[in-house]
Amino acid sequence: MSEPEDSSTGSSVGPFLGALTIIVAVVIAIWLFNVFSSDELTDDQQIARAVSAQNAALQQRNYAEFLVYTCAEEWGEESEILDQQRDSVAQRGERIVERVAGVNVDGDQATAEVTYYFDKDSDAKEAVQVDLVRREGVWKVCSTGPR
Repeated sequence: MSEPEDSSTGSSVGPFLGALTIIVAVVIAIWLFNVFSSDELTDDQQIARAVSAQNAALQQRNYAEFLVYTCAEEWGEESEILDQQRDSVAQRGERIVERVAGVNVDGDQATAEVTYYFDKDSDAKEAVQVDLVRREGVWKVCSTGPR
């Protein structure tokens, strides 16, 4: 006697529906996270960004970008600032911001402890107090740090 032929392919919709459920749950979780999380950065985060961006502009010898993140009182002459930067790099290497901590905000003024090092001697770290001011909603660095 012969066995009846099985017309089933052996697959079911169960695994597909399970995967679809997981994907939908992840998409909903991401959406909820975006809805309930704030897009605005804290003062500490904005200050860290300003310090890092000012340093990056200086290391790239981009004077126009340097001005964006620096108080007007610290601008100086472009050629003088860039010459000082070239001399510093020749002697000590590129300056790197390791961390920004100890941020203290008082209205539109702030201080932060910034730890720098130079790539020619990464073990010689220098922690300095950096002054900042908020102008038109943007934090600007009001001290140059080590050179």
